[in-house]
Formats: sequence, C-alpha cells, structure tokens
Amino acid sequence: MHTTLMPSQIEIVPFEPCLREYFYSLNAAWLQKHFVIEPIDEQVLRDPEHAVLAPGGAIFFARLGDAVIGTCALLHEAPGVYELSKMGVDESFRGLGAGRLLLEAAIAEFHRRRGHALFLESNSSLKPALQMYERAGFVLQPTIRAVSHYARADVYMVYAPQQGAVPARRS
Repeated sequence: MHTTLMPSQIEIVPFEPCLREYFYSLNAAWLQKHFVIEPIDEQVLRDPEHAVLAPGGAIFFARLGDAVIGTCALLHEAPGVYELSKMGVDESFRGLGAGRLLLEAAIAEFHRRRGHALFLESNSSLKPALQMYERAGFVLQPTIRAVSHYARADVYMVYAPQQGAVPARRS
C-alpha cells in the first residue's frame, strides 16, 4: 500500500503535547500484539512528560505528511546513562526506514548530550529490530540486565559502535 513512499519523506520531530496520544497508541499496538502492557509501560506511556521528559529524557516521532507513524524514547537513567526505549512503528508503515531514522535521532541526541552509556532491553522474538540495533552499533550482552524493567526482556544490548558497524548519522 505504501510502496511508493520514500524514507526521505519521513520527518523526525521531537515531543510536543499534541503528539502524546501517539506515544501511547503506537507503543500499545505492538505491545498488545507481541506481549502485554506491563505496569512500567503504562506509567511511561500515560505520562511521558513526567516519566520521560522531566528526568532528562527525550521522545521522537516519525511523521509522514500528517501521519505520525512511529516513536521512540531516550530515557535518562543516571548521569550520562540512557536507555533506548519505547520504539514502535505503525505496522502499515514498516519497511520505509522510520525505525532506523528514529534510532539515528535517539543516538544523535545521546551524543549531543555527551552520554557515556546507552543500552536497550528487548526480546529475542523481535528479530528485525535486533538486527537494526546491531547495524547501528548495539552489541548483544551475554546475560539480561540485572535490574531489568520488563518481564518480557530476554535481550540486553549496549551501544558500542565498532569498526564494521554502520554508525548512526550525527546531527
């Protein structure tokens, strides 16, 4: 249906209050399809200003014209430590590069803030997402994160770009 669309038509924009509903709906759609919405998800998705932005995080959205087709968050966990989280792309728009562009925006923001540690938690069933993260420089860790936020998380990855990895573009 969207095969004639080009990734160059996708614009990445920061959080605005009028986009709050998309942060919830885009994430809830994939969570309900693959897992369940956990209490931590509900807390973050229902109140992103308090749960993500106030502690020093960022939220990005992918827009295609007037349609908001994807989102992701950069959660500030500790000084210089960030978590890539809450990435979701509308199923009908997958394959256009929105996820990659959101990931690049989050990594660029991590660098802009001079972060020293960036990680993510995921699930081994999400193969395309894991491959995208690896291409961007995330490295699979041998064990899950000791203080994991999510019951569904069985993958822990740390951003450690190496030669051979395709680096994300910096803004």
